[in-house]
Amino acid sequence: MGTLVSTIFVTLDGVYQAPGGPEEDTRGGFTQGGWSFPHADDDSGRFVTEVFARAGGFLLGRRTYDIFASYWPRVTDPAHPVAGPLNSLPKYVVSSTLPAPGWSGTSVVPGDLAKEVTALKERTDGELQTHGSGVLLRSLLDLGLVDTLHVLTFPVVLGAGRRLFPDGTSPTRFTHRSGRVTGSGVSIQTYEPAGSPEYGTFDLPEDA
Repeated sequence: MGTLVSTIFVTLDGVYQAPGGPEEDTRGGFTQGGWSFPHADDDSGRFVTEVFARAGGFLLGRRTYDIFASYWPRVTDPAHPVAGPLNSLPKYVVSSTLPAPGWSGTSVVPGDLAKEVTALKERTDGELQTHGSGVLLRSLLDLGLVDTLHVLTFPVVLGAGRRLFPDGTSPTRFTHRSGRVTGSGVSIQTYEPAGSPEYGTFDLPEDA
């Protein structure tokens, strides 16, 4: 049985919208796309290569799927560390509106998300990976289906854009598993969901 592993890029203020380019996702009049580009370096590149090397399949939200499908099929080198896995491995897109997908190896996930994704995990050899797909990621976390979450936090504040965890997100506690900081200041942290948050209070010293 495979594991469900999510990798997502966010800013210091939690924005995940359009990290890769100005035209990637302009919903809501967003004009700051491409904010991850100035901070790309060999360290983050190695991490991304390591992640894709463990992939056994991909589970994507509709918008991320459309962005990927418009670019990666044109990178035809099978040895490319990102394009190779994306073009050759099974891809599953969660959508109720996607017509017959044109990207080879793509299937649409129908019906009950919990049931379908559980079945996908059971028949995946290696990691079933979600990249980006913030809305889908929140749903998967709510359903308890995410095993590992990689969060790459970039040293920039945008003040606008779609945030990964907006108000109303289900409270969730995470266990930290590993972390590193790249030469350009990108914080790469790996977590595992660990149930509901725990709470407490700091008592004042008796002589305060």
